[in-house]
Amino acid sequence: MPTLFKSLAELLEKVEATKKRREITRMTADFLKQLDTKEVEPAICMILGRAFPKWSQKNLEVNWVTLSGVLQRVSGFDWSVFREDFAHTGDVGAAVKAVFEKTKVKKQAVLVEKTLAINEVKRLLQTIAETRGSGSREKKERLITALLSQASPVEAKYLTKIFVSEMRTGLHEGLMEQAVAQAFEASLATVQKATMVMGDISEVAAIAKTKGEEGLSQIGFQVFRPVKLMLAQTAHTVSDALVKHGGRTAFEYKYDGARVQIHKRGDDVRVFSRSLTDATQSLAEVVKAVKINIKADEVIAEGEVIAVNDQGYPIPFQHLMRRFKRVREVRGMAEKIPVRLYLFDVLFLDGESLIALQYLQRRKILAENAGEIPLTEQFVTGKKKQAEKFLKEALDAGHEGLMAKKLESAYTPGSRGKRWFKIKPVLEPLDLVITAAEYGYGRRHAWLSDYYLAARDPETHEFLNVGKTFKGLTDSEMNQITQRLKELAVREEHNRVVVLPKVVVEVAYNEIQKSRKYKSEMALRFARITRIRDDKSTEDADTIEKVKEIYERQFAKKGKYKAY
Repeated sequence: MPTLFKSLAELLEKVEATKKRREITRMTADFLKQLDTKEVEPAICMILGRAFPKWSQKNLEVNWVTLSGVLQRVSGFDWSVFREDFAHTGDVGAAVKAVFEKTKVKKQAVLVEKTLAINEVKRLLQTIAETRGSGSREKKERLITALLSQASPVEAKYLTKIFVSEMRTGLHEGLMEQAVAQAFEASLATVQKATMVMGDISEVAAIAKTKGEEGLSQIGFQVFRPVKLMLAQTAHTVSDALVKHGGRTAFEYKYDGARVQIHKRGDDVRVFSRSLTDATQSLAEVVKAVKINIKADEVIAEGEVIAVNDQGYPIPFQHLMRRFKRVREVRGMAEKIPVRLYLFDVLFLDGESLIALQYLQRRKILAENAGEIPLTEQFVTGKKKQAEKFLKEALDAGHEGLMAKKLESAYTPGSRGKRWFKIKPVLEPLDLVITAAEYGYGRRHAWLSDYYLAARDPETHEFLNVGKTFKGLTDSEMNQITQRLKELAVREEHNRVVVLPKVVVEVAYNEIQKSRKYKSEMALRFARITRIRDDKSTEDADTIEKVKEIYERQFAKKGKYKAY
């Protein structure tokens, strides 16, 4: 018998109500055991707040304006109930549930008259994602109406969370890996390794259900299936990196560019962004360079793409982002904003995974296969003065700083450890999320141009405000971001618009202070947005713990003000 979507929603209600990780894992494992094989992948995707696996290039392309319009038609939406609950919880799904519970539901004509099952929800989500072309918005609205018209309040809550990709129940991917291991009697290490390679726990779980641990152990890289990236921690000086890497490390230029993952099979080349979306159409010259230079039949490699001027000097990141967004008239944009590719790692070559090899071994293999494509500038040393000189050279060349990579380190997809460090000589910028914005004054009166900035709390799943700024963006960027924020608006309060936390920005500041103004008790002094991080999701935003760590480090050379 098909598993009802309501069962999934009720599981998430229980998960949200408990703080005990073991209990969350147990409940989730028990639920997964009961699923049919074809239900496992979509169920896990939905539980984690997404419509499709991470590697999928499908996108629902449904904004909050469209969704709220459908909700209003389906339920006779009472905005006063929504605003009151949202103000209390900060959770758009919970606010929708409150409306469904307190408002008499107006049943509309629906396309399918039956109780929602997990695979039926999957089918409708796929159809919504595949709807394109003339009249697509109206078609999407009809499909969403068909879905939500059948939903109970608790189902409406979690369908909304899936549409806006804001699950935040406390059941993150790490706990899901534990639940999958428990449900299908596989070791956690095997599940984690398979997830690293495949890039998504949902498909790993489906294999675990049908083939067990033996099937998981046979999983390998698949060309054109993007892999989760290995991430770096921050080191504050070259000395810190040298100490943590045992006295000797590989320093490389840290470019002010966009990280890309390149997949090649024969003459077919695809380029994936940091968020694992397909950017191939936008980077034709990168594709051409790979086809000409890399002779191996199958390759998965990593690199950095930077935008350069007509003299070859790097230009600001926001210009590069214009290339990533462009899918039409790419040739003209390529002439205006040329890009340059630097390779720095190789994960897979002609059927063989290389991630277990030491970093210097992978670098050697990469150099042997890169042809004329340059590798990131590198200097291996154990001497502080030499490293500092190399850092100065990187900065003088217009780059951000250095990376430090442990010589014997393996490549660990999806993890952020001490094997790699990033070193920036200035006060470390923060990647924060816009939670609200206010209209400006004078010539900025038509733009949402004063932004509330928040850090992520991984424990409570809240976004905690740490500052506010109207500085940093150009008129064009303010115009663009105003349109995006209007589509994410969930509540208006006079001149202030509260939005879904979706837009990530990089923020510079002069200092972090203690403050009673915000719940976080932290406030950025002289904050200014340095760039819009379209290449990052809210999961990549910095945590409130990181903000507090930076605050404490400020007092290494000065005293705290004790009056607070």
